[in-house]
Amino acid sequence: MEETKKKQVNFGLLGRNISYSFSRGYFAEKFKILGLEDHVYSNYDIQDIAKIDSIVNKTAGLKGLNVTIPYKEVVIPYLDKLLPSAAKIGAVNTVKVTPAGLIGYNTDAYGFQKSIEHALTSKHKFALILGTGGASKAVAYVLESLGIAIKFVSRTKKLHCFTYADLNKHIIEKYTVIVNCSPVGTFPNILDKPAIPYVHITNSHVLFDLIYNPEQTAFLAEGANRGATVLNGAKMLKLQAEKAWEIWNEPF
Repeated sequence: MEETKKKQVNFGLLGRNISYSFSRGYFAEKFKILGLEDHVYSNYDIQDIAKIDSIVNKTAGLKGLNVTIPYKEVVIPYLDKLLPSAAKIGAVNTVKVTPAGLIGYNTDAYGFQKSIEHALTSKHKFALILGTGGASKAVAYVLESLGIAIKFVSRTKKLHCFTYADLNKHIIEKYTVIVNCSPVGTFPNILDKPAIPYVHITNSHVLFDLIYNPEQTAFLAEGANRGATVLNGAKMLKLQAEKAWEIWNEPF
C-alpha cells in the first residue's frame, strides 16, 4: 500500500519589509533539527494588515503566526480572542490558529523579562523606554510588573512622554534602565543611535537594545564605553520564539 503523504504544517511571520527577519531562519533550523520535514515557516510581507484574513483562509494547515512591525497593535481587531496579558499590554506578536478562531498572545513580554531580570537590582527603580511602538508596550508591562517606574521617550511631543530634547543630566542619572525599542541603529544603519545624552551614562546603568543585528549597536557601544551593563535583543528573540512554539503546540 502506498504510504500516505503527510500534509504540510504551516507557520509564518506577518510584517512589512521583513526580508531580514530572524524568525524564518530560526524556525527553518528548528524544524530541521527536529526532523519536521512537513513543517514550513513563511514570511508574509504585507502592506495592509487586512490581508491576514486572506492568509488564514487560503493557507491550508496553518497553525500559527508571529506578528512584527508595524502590525502588533493593529492586528488585534482581526483576532477572535486575546489572552488577558496581551489585552493588558495592548500588542500581539503571536497568533494561534484554532478551529474556533484566532487567539492573540504576547511572547515579547516573556522574552524580555527573562533576558533582563538578571541584570536588575533594587537600585534600578526608573526606566526610559525609547520608542512607543508595539514592542515598547510589552517592555513597559514587564518593567512595571517588576516595580520599575517607566517613562516613554518619543520623537514628537506626546502626553506622559519625554521627547529626546527633554533628556538632560538629571533625567539620565535618575532613569538608570534605558531600553531602545526603536529601530534606530539596526542594520544597515549601524552607525545611528538614539539621540540621548550618553555623557551622563555610568556603571549604574543597564542599557538594553531590542535590536539584534548588529550584535552591538552604537547605542550599546556608547553604554559599554561608560561602564554600563549592556544587553541586546538576541536572547529575547529566541525566548519569545520558543514560547510561541510552545503555544502553537498546546492542545486546543
